[in-house]
Amino acid sequence: MQASKSKLIGLAAFIALTVAAIFTVLNLYNIIAVPEVVATGLRWVAIAVLVAYAFVRKNLTTWILVSMVIGAEIGNDFPEIAMHLNIFSKVFLKMIKTIIAPLIFATLVVGIAGHSDMKQVGKMGIKALIYFEVVTTIALFIGLAAINLSQAGKGIVLKGAADHGEIVAPPKQTIADIILHVFPENIAKSIAEGQVLQIVIFSVIFGFALAMLSAEKRKPMLNFAESLAETMFKFTNIIMYLAPVAVGAAIAYTVGHMGFGILVNLFKLLLTLYVALIAFILLVLFPAALLFRIPIKRFLKAVAEPISIAFATTSSEAALPRAMEAMEAIGVPRKTVAFVMPMGYSFNLDGTTLYLSLASVFVAQAAGIDMSWGEQLLMVFTLMLTSKGVAGVPRASLVILLGTAASFNLPVEPIFIILGIDELMDMARTSVNVLGNCLATAVIARWEGEFQDNPALDYMELEEVVK
Repeated sequence: MQASKSKLIGLAAFIALTVAAIFTVLNLYNIIAVPEVVATGLRWVAIAVLVAYAFVRKNLTTWILVSMVIGAEIGNDFPEIAMHLNIFSKVFLKMIKTIIAPLIFATLVVGIAGHSDMKQVGKMGIKALIYFEVVTTIALFIGLAAINLSQAGKGIVLKGAADHGEIVAPPKQTIADIILHVFPENIAKSIAEGQVLQIVIFSVIFGFALAMLSAEKRKPMLNFAESLAETMFKFTNIIMYLAPVAVGAAIAYTVGHMGFGILVNLFKLLLTLYVALIAFILLVLFPAALLFRIPIKRFLKAVAEPISIAFATTSSEAALPRAMEAMEAIGVPRKTVAFVMPMGYSFNLDGTTLYLSLASVFVAQAAGIDMSWGEQLLMVFTLMLTSKGVAGVPRASLVILLGTAASFNLPVEPIFIILGIDELMDMARTSVNVLGNCLATAVIARWEGEFQDNPALDYMELEEVVK
């Protein structure tokens, strides 16, 4: 009875949203004169039905998705109010960031020191790096192909850069600088700056050192790490109650700040990125999931919530704790999740890699500069290297583009054109980053022969825990 009621309200919500969208588009393009009050009323009626659906469904993922719609409407109808709602998403992100370092430390230490076979840990790391390199290289070429086919940057008239005080081009880095950046000099500083890779390096070495101790001396610290990991997962569950509000506020701010009209101005570039990312999912990630026999339906159900959080907040970090929980729930051992996923946040940013290759050529096209395939490849490989050196920098992708533009004598103005829609592009690339890292974790678990096809805790039970 409850299931049929849920489906009925879900169908009503879909119909209401479709009708509201059709009238809004007809009114926007002056195809049919629809009074604005009617279009707005229809949208709010659709939202009311969606809220009713969320109450019936009673799960966090549904509330997050519904709050995205509510946030978009508030941003469109009340932009002045929406501009002040960003405080809620900032609070959520701050709380999430407090989880990252202790969670990575605890889970990695338990995964390594609690592991009976140190050689297997090394083999798992090598397999993960091989997988990351193959997938990100393919993402790079898909980005290049997409922008060369769409020619999205052609015909743009540069009119002067907008206000870009938030972005400062980073100093040029040598290979030595990039290598040094990987290793922490002060773990407290690494935690404060959100340097995930440095935290991973420290935790891995700490885990190996702990594994070398006698069982008597190892046990207290191992117990502490296990307790810390469990506590941080519970901490995550508490913070997730803020997710619908934070996500709605983030979307409201984005729409109120930029308006829906920006989609028209740079629709071609947005479409190029979104199509390229969809092609990457269908041509690379989906076949990889089939090849390694990952249960697609269960996997998609598990990643829906982390991806929706990543999409709305444009932060991979915000989705990390929930993604780790979800992967463990569908059958990936905690030691694999703890080792592979944080590593992927530095080496397996599929969406960002694809975006960087696409955006860098877009800059050249907008500037009227024809680059050969060799020059394009050199530029995007430079971008891949540089990106390892600016982890944790706000608007990191744009910062990287600025540094590369300076290296290849490209004008920076097209980068600030991208800045206008960077939030919309960031939503998609961050979602693919999270999806790619979740899949990588499951793939490595299967490759190691440790993926559990019938886990004791499935994702539905995880949803009940959250509720």
